[in-house]
Amino acid sequence: MKILSAPMAGFSNYAYRELIRTLGGADIIETEMVSARSFVELELRSNEYPSRLWGVQDEPNVVVQIWDNSPDTLEEFTKRLVNDFHVGGIDLNFGCPARQIADKSESGSYLLKFPNRIGDIVSRVVAAAEGKIPVTAKIRLGCTIDSINAIDVAQAIESAGANGVIVHGRTASEMYRGNANWEAIASIKPKLRRIKLYGNGDIKTVKDALEKIRNYPVDGIMIGRGALSKPWIFSQISAVLDNREIPPEPTDSELNHIIKLHYELLRKQLLPQSAILQLRKHVCYYVAGKTESRQFRNAISQTNNPIDFFNLINNFLNSELL
Repeated sequence: MKILSAPMAGFSNYAYRELIRTLGGADIIETEMVSARSFVELELRSNEYPSRLWGVQDEPNVVVQIWDNSPDTLEEFTKRLVNDFHVGGIDLNFGCPARQIADKSESGSYLLKFPNRIGDIVSRVVAAAEGKIPVTAKIRLGCTIDSINAIDVAQAIESAGANGVIVHGRTASEMYRGNANWEAIASIKPKLRRIKLYGNGDIKTVKDALEKIRNYPVDGIMIGRGALSKPWIFSQISAVLDNREIPPEPTDSELNHIIKLHYELLRKQLLPQSAILQLRKHVCYYVAGKTESRQFRNAISQTNNPIDFFNLINNFLNSELL
């Protein structure tokens, strides 16, 4: 049973991935989705790479999620990721419902309308990977409730030679509203002969994770938004699966340490003020549910000065101990 850390735009950068890796428990950690076209155009124009690839070359077994609708561009990008970046895997995004991806770029979840086209793309990427790394694809149940076709799409992905398919249990039109349909995810498993099926959606607690693992025929689970407030959730789930004692929720002192570690990891890439801007949205998730957290979130949103920011952190977490 594999536990996957999801690709999340604006969150799954180098620092977040390293934090997850440090806290432990995740078997597979993915980057934010990276535009294949941006990579190719940036390199041609200025010999630079998209910022979302920062740190990838130094990470062990990191999976890069990529998107586009051009088989040629995705093939070229894949060859570079395999041979020059030495990544641990590639995940193709066919699930993003964001307007700029699905509608304007006719990529992501837009492609769910065309299972054969998805199959062609996967086939080209698998060939470009040359068997050196696994290739997976992330999808949704379909574009709309009236056009659910995840089985057809998953079968096309399997026939194209991929190693696995990750299914988010909502349609593109639902975005993140309502509840993920795990029954629909489960219905795909009997239709697959070889590849792994991973389920994604609405896993916010250890209890949620175990309920999905025990009740649905999946080979693993992917956790995204549920890990933003608890990046240590992977270690807790892993402990249960290994029959070990579940690590407790971090104390305020330990949370303070996690926040400072996160800042140090961000500083490897960013200047102090930019690191604080990135960190404060994570901290808002970390303190959710704590006493007077709303006032605290309002306070930290007013500063990008590291000294002021950490004074607020220290005062808030110390007050939580009283």
